[in-house]
Amino acid sequence: MQTKESDILKLFDESSKIILESKTLAGDIFDAINAITKSLKNKNKIVIFGNGGSAADAQHMAAEFIGRYLIERKSIPAIALTTDTSILTSIGNDYSFDKVFARQCESLVTKKDIVIAISTSGNSPNVIEGVITAKMMGAHVISLTGKSGGKLKRISDITIRVPSDQTPRIQESHRTIIHTICELVEKQFK
Repeated sequence: MQTKESDILKLFDESSKIILESKTLAGDIFDAINAITKSLKNKNKIVIFGNGGSAADAQHMAAEFIGRYLIERKSIPAIALTTDTSILTSIGNDYSFDKVFARQCESLVTKKDIVIAISTSGNSPNVIEGVITAKMMGAHVISLTGKSGGKLKRISDITIRVPSDQTPRIQESHRTIIHTICELVEKQFK
């Protein structure tokens, strides 16, 4: 089967549709921005994690906070728990892959920190374990998920659920939501 131009247009239309439908999440995004801003103004940090494409999104988000998104300002304290291969592989080997975020949260998350958990299904075992540990440490948890919210919706303080069941469309909307959060949080620290 040969790709047609209409195949490309169809994918753009599907992506645009879900991103536009995600505007209905403005209230949850607003709540997330306010929680993040309050935590940062109280000298706390942001801890972010997820698997696969969501791991890349976690790293991207942390980079936008540490570096800058659009404006020159002080660095915002953020860390993605997906970047240290020695930690990830040692925990995976010595415990299990389900513990790769929980063990890091146990040592890095402090009371009133913000934890951002990214999982398109909302059911990733290692993300759930990380959130459970972060909550025990006293963190405020924001989850980015797909339509159902999975198990994360029951254990998160704020769940931003993209109205789709398709992983690529969810991830595309997550990126738009992440950029929205970064831009509006950053404006509070210029």
